Amino acid sequence: MGAIAASKGPLREIRKPIKMRRTLKGHFGKVYAMHWASDSQSLVSASQDGKLIIWNAYTTNKTNAIPLRSSWVMTCAFEQSKGNLIACGGLDNVCSIYNIQNQSAANARATKELVAHDGYLSCCRFTDEGHILTSSGDSTCIYWDINSGEVLKTFSDHTGDVMSVAISPDNSNVFVSGSVDKTAKIWDLRNGKCVQTHVGHDNDINSVTFFPDGNAFGTGSDDSTCRLFDMRSYGEVNKFGNDKITSGITSVAFSRSGRLMFGGYDDYNTYVWDTLADTSQAAYSLPSQHENRVSCLGVNAKGDALCTGSWDTNLRVSLFSEVKKKGEGKVYLFHFPLF
Repeated sequence: MGAIAASKGPLREIRKPIKMRRTLKGHFGKVYAMHWASDSQSLVSASQDGKLIIWNAYTTNKTNAIPLRSSWVMTCAFEQSKGNLIACGGLDNVCSIYNIQNQSAANARATKELVAHDGYLSCCRFTDEGHILTSSGDSTCIYWDINSGEVLKTFSDHTGDVMSVAISPDNSNVFVSGSVDKTAKIWDLRNGKCVQTHVGHDNDINSVTFFPDGNAFGTGSDDSTCRLFDMRSYGEVNKFGNDKITSGITSVAFSRSGRLMFGGYDDYNTYVWDTLADTSQAAYSLPSQHENRVSCLGVNAKGDALCTGSWDTNLRVSLFSEVKKKGEGKVYLFHFPLF
């Protein structure tokens, strides 16, 4: 993998187009979560000021602001097919669903409240407009029918708080979860069973995300490492960390091609790793670091923007300019092929 990475050029040559272009200011409390809409331009953020804010990430305008009944929000999500629904949850143990097309901020009310978890809601992701997946501090994940509010399936093989879930990009019946029990599990929504358990981390797994092709997934942990697991080989294929980075990882995301892996860290930085390189290659940090813990991050569907959210109350959007290499046309940084 190191030889392949070298043939594509070192990261120090391709990182130059990454520039922080936008700062989204409007929250008055710690930002805990963000999620891009499928249009690659809108995103939702959740803060402990008790508000969800929907942004146009390119103009920095706020298009909606929803006051929440509980300020202790920990997660938020945009429905990806039509973009009419958003969800959130936290220490109230409830997943609240809002239809942003049918109401203004002045009279915003949850169209559905999903109640069944016995612990805080750590993460939520829509599988489609009628169904959502949630994870919780009660060590379970739940698959819901949004319209009826009924629990369709409960996934309970973890032995500790489940901190993160992600839906497979090529099969919405498959998802991955990460837990404080130090394991990541692959689940099948159709039979409600765990089909793979991946081990390797030495501490809590705080974030999971699928590789773009759906055959692998990445994790971020309090053990200061990000790791790449391949479901076909049923094991860890790369580990990203070094002795200079000792803080925990709160969130992870891949570039559109999968060549780069982004991690949000407790030390206020966002580090970038080359997924094809060996672990001796040090990461580099994105410019314009936050002034507090990076709590969340995500790459948009188009692959030309990365958003990071922080306890410093701000979100920052880094845009990726086009790169022109000799003898080639223009390509976005994220669009470099894997091989």
